Amino acid sequence: MLAFSSVSVTSVRAEGTITQAQPMLPTSPLTITTQNGAKHNFIVELAKTEKQQETGEMFRQSIAANHGMLFLWDHPQRSDMWMKNTLVSLDILFIDSQHRIHALKERTIPFSEAVIKSHGVVSSVLELPAGTAERLNIVVGDLVESPAFQNENTAKP
Repeated sequence: MLAFSSVSVTSVRAEGTITQAQPMLPTSPLTITTQNGAKHNFIVELAKTEKQQETGEMFRQSIAANHGMLFLWDHPQRSDMWMKNTLVSLDILFIDSQHRIHALKERTIPFSEAVIKSHGVVSSVLELPAGTAERLNIVVGDLVESPAFQNENTAKP
């Protein structure tokens, strides 16, 4: 999954071609607490750099249950995603600065270049295997917690 901010769609699409999956990124635990109090634990790869975020889940053959990828933005922003070169369907969760799910798109279409919008400012995006949100009753407003959020939104040197 390629990530891009709404102001840079053209420049990101014009950049170098990504032709293979990236190696596994560093991971962190992540918990989603649903509105009924159920806690669901995940291990997520952390996409922090621009290159890691551009490559995302592209060319990966599968994503294990209870795994995913967390895109951590430098600062809260409108966030757009797409499925270019992404072989597997995903659930995409847009997370606000209070670590609540702001918006979600379930069962995305592999290879689609349609823009999937955050519909507002978010601080991160979580990609999970398609069907996870429905299976676990994850909805807008649910709380997302992870040690990865401890240093979020801090200026880079």
